[in-house]
Amino acid sequence: MVLEPGENAPTVTALDQDGEDVELAFDAPTVLYFYPRDATPGCATEARQFDRELEEYRDAGVSVYGASTDDVDSHREFRDDEGLDFDLLADPDGELADAFDVDRTRGATERTTFVLADGEVQSVYEGVDPDGHAREVLEDALEDGLVTLSELD
Repeated sequence: MVLEPGENAPTVTALDQDGEDVELAFDAPTVLYFYPRDATPGCATEARQFDRELEEYRDAGVSVYGASTDDVDSHREFRDDEGLDFDLLADPDGELADAFDVDRTRGATERTTFVLADGEVQSVYEGVDPDGHAREVLEDALEDGLVTLSELD
């Protein structure tokens, strides 16, 4: 069973697509979405849509990270091919997925998204449809008052 809203978020470290350590404590609003595999149709759709909404996420003060059991090289190629502007976290040993209790019994992580802030899980989405999910998560965070859009100059 995945971590639920109200539970403490684990502090985690993972390698990004460039092989750099990324430490996440989830004090600031963050979306961490797990997806099965790089360069597959559903995963590409989801990644492109998070990237398309990224400016609004950033305006709301929200960081976005994607994670899968693919390795650093696969993530780098996928990020470059799709022109993504957010980090993809490599989790080949499943340690990140395990920290969030995300199922990976079929060798890949189940499509699961966490909204985290103040060191806690705020929202969880399981078994999501990748098409439209990025917008749904942003709208829910805004509606719930977790974040607000900044005034644009």
